[in-house]
Amino acid sequence: MTYRTADLNLLKVFEALMTEGNVTRAARKLSLTQPTVSNALRRLRETFDDPLSQSLQAIRGTLDVESFDALRSTASLSIAMSDYVSSIVVPRLASKLSKAAPSMQIYAIPNTLVDFGKVLADNKADFAISVYNEEVQRPAFLKSRALWSPDFVCLMRTGHPLGRLEKIPLKKFLAARHVDVSLVGKTMPTYDLFLHSRGLQRNLVATVNHYGAAYEVVRRSDLIAVLPWSERLEPPRLTSLRKMPVPLEAPPRIIELFWHQRHETSALHLWIKNTLLDLFEQPS
Repeated sequence: MTYRTADLNLLKVFEALMTEGNVTRAARKLSLTQPTVSNALRRLRETFDDPLSQSLQAIRGTLDVESFDALRSTASLSIAMSDYVSSIVVPRLASKLSKAAPSMQIYAIPNTLVDFGKVLADNKADFAISVYNEEVQRPAFLKSRALWSPDFVCLMRTGHPLGRLEKIPLKKFLAARHVDVSLVGKTMPTYDLFLHSRGLQRNLVATVNHYGAAYEVVRRSDLIAVLPWSERLEPPRLTSLRKMPVPLEAPPRIIELFWHQRHETSALHLWIKNTLLDLFEQPS
């Protein structure tokens, strides 16, 4: 078949497959049956195989994942993520895998935000779930899909003097003693970068390298913290804590799913990617 005689409707299927990364979701988006989309993919291969070989190779994987036998899989995968993200992702993913892939093993490994690209490049993790430091250019090999966008909230112990107020005045907020999270140690937390961009500075007296530790510091002291909050996803963690809006809302941050392009055609990785997207991707 020549390009001049090609059915241009196939390009609509191509676009849906590249956007959705999954035959079933592409079919749903196009209001077509799955066999119809699979047949269109076969015709795409025949028509455009040479100039679109890389893209078509990725699409071939969408067919492979449809036949991937998760129930029999004994694969092990690792995901780089912070303890905050892990507390949201692992319970839901483990529950899903216990039924869909009971012999599969998933390992969470530490994510320090600044180096997960190298972790993926060195094949030390299969995926990363994180925000991205946009001050660093994204490497060409890094593929991603947005998952959800957490808010910043102010947390303090129950009975904290500021908790009696309906809204915290900015001056009192900045003067209060704060703790925050720095995954790599002595680096400026995200919210402080935002305050500095507004010519402001808060009284940051401590940083910890785990979100769980920050919750405990706030729960057991008069320190307050500005921490991420994912309303529909949060596990129960507000025992003895008061949650309040921050006086200044920072720009939203997007938690994304990242992977190396080498896994684009792996049926296993496609299956896990689609599972994570089904669990955590927010509608656009």
